[in-house]
Amino acid sequence: MTKGVKAIRGMNDVLPDEVHQWQFFEQTVQDWLAMYGYRNIRTPVIEYTDLFVRSIGEVTDIVEKEMYSFIDHLNNDNLSLRPEGTASCVRAVIEHNLLYGSPQRLYYTGPMFRHERPQKGRYRQFHQVGVEALGFEGPDIDAELIIMCSRLWKMLGITGLRLEIGTLGNMESRVLYRKRLIKYFEEYVDQLDEDANRRLHTNPLRILDSKNPAMQSIIERAPKLIDDLDETSRLHFETLQRILSDQGIQFEINLRLVRGLDYYNRTVFEWITDKLGAQSAVCAGGRYDGLVEQMGGRPAPACGFAMGIERLLALMHECDKMTEPPTPDAYIVHHGDQATDYAWETAELLRNSGHRVVLHCGGGSFKSQMKKANTSRARYAIIIGSDEVMTQEVTLKPLRTADEQTRVDVRALSSVLRV
Repeated sequence: MTKGVKAIRGMNDVLPDEVHQWQFFEQTVQDWLAMYGYRNIRTPVIEYTDLFVRSIGEVTDIVEKEMYSFIDHLNNDNLSLRPEGTASCVRAVIEHNLLYGSPQRLYYTGPMFRHERPQKGRYRQFHQVGVEALGFEGPDIDAELIIMCSRLWKMLGITGLRLEIGTLGNMESRVLYRKRLIKYFEEYVDQLDEDANRRLHTNPLRILDSKNPAMQSIIERAPKLIDDLDETSRLHFETLQRILSDQGIQFEINLRLVRGLDYYNRTVFEWITDKLGAQSAVCAGGRYDGLVEQMGGRPAPACGFAMGIERLLALMHECDKMTEPPTPDAYIVHHGDQATDYAWETAELLRNSGHRVVLHCGGGSFKSQMKKANTSRARYAIIIGSDEVMTQEVTLKPLRTADEQTRVDVRALSSVLRV
């Protein structure tokens, strides 16, 4: 037997009954970002692999084992499907000289790709909203990004999220801390799991993010970065806390909070839920002041975050905030050649007035057409036969109430449907 065609594991279809929820989310996000002056930027889903190696870091899970990379045999280029959006956004800003003369508030949406074990809220093709503020130095922009998120949760009807903030200091602080961390974990090397041993001399901060229960007591006693924090970063972090408190944003300080990407410094933050099982972080971000220069641009401060659309939609479902799909205003039932021509005219007339109208296609008896009208979820069936053609009227039958059907002049039909 012929093997059935299926989607690739971890890459999911969004079916028509689900799409309306995505569209509601996307429109809400567009309106929300417009409130704060952020503009949309769109970058390719495929980039040179070196872009992600340079920006994300060679010894990260993403680069080591999650990227979809391949050789383009037409020109022998090493390419990758984008695993995240910041690197592509910064590359575009540098390439097109967007930072010349003024800072930039930018956002993007779209699919990202990582070869992970698919589970609820985590897929191999997933979708993100990313927000990047480039060229802003102070902690006020960090605060703006966090305050923005708080507003979005209200707009989406999401409750129960917890904000954690932390600081990674500057690069000099991290170098000192890294040395202390390596020295500490070397004393427990026989108790570290395989991932921790692999990261010990390459990316030791990631050990702090381990979820292995057997290592939690060791991690808890590890040195804290704040003990090596430079004075400028300490002031930055304190000012951020003050702004958030002044704006009524509740937060918890998590000094173990690290990001999985190498380019972060100073502020890091996560919005966390306990309603999605293991996938607790729905939005994460922070500062990455050295990335623009690292990628070949002039030095420029930067801050941003990304949120997973699938996880937020799942959270909206958990919060019972799913929206109803739009339904047609009317389904037009017709029989006979003259009635069909009249039905086409009526449908277009109503659409010109902004109504959602489904015109029956494919023939069939009056009974079968009415059955389709009922299953269409339309508010009304508009019935057109030879009598209606002669009088330039239609028969309007309510489908969602027990009201009687009536004859309506076609010129008044649009007004009746608006009631």
